[in-house]
Amino acid sequence: MKLSVIIVNYNVKYFLEQCLKSVFTSGRNMTMEVFVVDNNSVDGSVELVREKFPQVKLIANKDNKGFSRANNQAIAQAKGEYVLLLNPDTVVEDDTFTRVVEFMDNTPDAGGLGVKMIDGQGKFLPESKRGIPTPAVAFYKIFGLSALFPKSRIFGRYHLGFLDNDKVHAVDVLSGAFMLMRKTVLEKTGYLDETFFMYGEDIDMSWRIVQAGYKNYYFPHTRIIHYKGESTKKSSINYVFVFYNAMVIFARKHFSAQNARIFSFLINLAIYFRAFLAILNRFFRKAISPLLDALLIFTGLYYIADYWETQVLESAPGYYPPEFLYYFVPSYIGLWLFSVYISGGYDKPLKLFRIVRGIGLGTIAILVIYALLPASMRFSRALILLGSLWALTGMITARMIWHLLRYKNLNMSSRLNKRIAIIGKGEEPGRIALMLRQSGSNAFIGFVGSENSTPSEKGFLGNLSQLNEIIEVYNINELIFCASEMSSQDIIAQMSGLKDRNISFKIAPPESLFIIGSNSIDTFGDFFTIDINTINRTANKRNKRLFDLLVCGLLGISLPLHVFFIRNRTGFIRNLFTVLFGRKTWVGYNPSVNHAQLPSLKTGVLNPADMFTGKKLDTPTLTNLNTLYAKDYRLENDLRIIKNAYRQLGR
Repeated sequence: MKLSVIIVNYNVKYFLEQCLKSVFTSGRNMTMEVFVVDNNSVDGSVELVREKFPQVKLIANKDNKGFSRANNQAIAQAKGEYVLLLNPDTVVEDDTFTRVVEFMDNTPDAGGLGVKMIDGQGKFLPESKRGIPTPAVAFYKIFGLSALFPKSRIFGRYHLGFLDNDKVHAVDVLSGAFMLMRKTVLEKTGYLDETFFMYGEDIDMSWRIVQAGYKNYYFPHTRIIHYKGESTKKSSINYVFVFYNAMVIFARKHFSAQNARIFSFLINLAIYFRAFLAILNRFFRKAISPLLDALLIFTGLYYIADYWETQVLESAPGYYPPEFLYYFVPSYIGLWLFSVYISGGYDKPLKLFRIVRGIGLGTIAILVIYALLPASMRFSRALILLGSLWALTGMITARMIWHLLRYKNLNMSSRLNKRIAIIGKGEEPGRIALMLRQSGSNAFIGFVGSENSTPSEKGFLGNLSQLNEIIEVYNINELIFCASEMSSQDIIAQMSGLKDRNISFKIAPPESLFIIGSNSIDTFGDFFTIDINTINRTANKRNKRLFDLLVCGLLGISLPLHVFFIRNRTGFIRNLFTVLFGRKTWVGYNPSVNHAQLPSLKTGVLNPADMFTGKKLDTPTLTNLNTLYAKDYRLENDLRIIKNAYRQLGR
């Protein structure tokens, strides 16, 4: 046996399918065994492997054993001369295995090998080659010096940016996404250290290979797509803690006591520093637009009030007291911006009508409140109306100027609308186009054929040799590759060649309703069914949260009445607080059936099956109810479910 491929999977069914297809294509000319170790996935991964890939040696764990332990389960059974640890969110080229095995056969001092990795946009992933994270290297990485000077031999050692990406090099650390090792070396060094649950085990294994007298090689003469890449959740606080704590484990194991203490100090410093940056970044991204709008409106109202006071009313400065500017104007601005937010004015894609609607609703609310105030607090309806006109004009004008500067045009949706071309031959491109039409999408522009194809059907734009011109002429911003009609080699080559064109790439597996794409397995692509009003739309998520808060408020105000009718009073009060603080929602999916493939949703107190109180529903019906709830979400459905199952609110 020449090669043992080991893939550890956890809830990435559709990536796993595409990965396995590329694996068996790449290994078709050598003796190879393939292991899939599933860490208790709930998305149907195990069933997929059993049905479509019966030749795979499947290890189905009943719990999540972590990356290291799961790999070790398969390594212990592996019979190959070489063992490859491969992520499920990867696609290998058709000759990847042939090339890497040939290199290892001809390089006796090679203990391990990694390859050139690109992300879902065709861009080089710097973690394809890395250095050992010594205290100095960690310091440069933590405080951004490695990012500022990536090519420096001093500051750029974390990703070895000073080494040519297109040449073979001996490196310190391989990536666990693609890690090829000699089985004899593994028998000397020992298998993966199971102290590392996730992250860090590849660094530890790479360093032990070097300590055993072998070299790790970066081999760029073949490429793989790695969807998760460097971008996935790097800004999340949880990732920061898990990743950097793995580095502490590595330091304690391999560094001297003094260096380990220094490293641990730097890592703890990094955790708080990165956590602070993550919180700051999240706040900044969400708050920057409303803050700039507030500043713009306040500035305009300041000058409008001054003009109205001195020129129209012809009164001396001071007609409007300071309270008007310091308290009432900010209140007006707050109501306008809240109304714009509720109306979807900050959602993407940008639609100017939402801003118009938000300012209009906010103005009506302000005028109603104004009418209820005592006369001493009613300063001027005219300023409210002029302020609303300025808020509307200023916000729309600011967005148009920003769009013009960024995109060089005033078509506000031109950069956001998809313009899709499907690449392939045979019947598969037509199937993908039909999926797009059935989903209600009008983004499909046409087909791109193979190198020698000629226009033979309606919608044919040209062939691959004309792809750059097709993108330019038809303003294409997304390409879908038909995996059954194109080799992984050709797909990766096209992605790499177009990496600077700001094009999105997707891969359509054969006989699948899913299209794989993006940089991250957390947002893996598109599910093309008829999209009515899905619950994961930004407006629906926001409205559902506001609905939860409104229900909490109404139930809280009338709490003494409800405790006599709701069955579990303690549970009801507990649910009030858990929903209020965002840990639950009043209506969610039915937890008794699998809903892993549906958009994520907080645990619900009630669920769609509660519409049918007293009836026993079978599993397919419960599954369909969950799907319908997710696909066609409406607030009135939540209200109806709460009304029908009112006495169960303490569940």
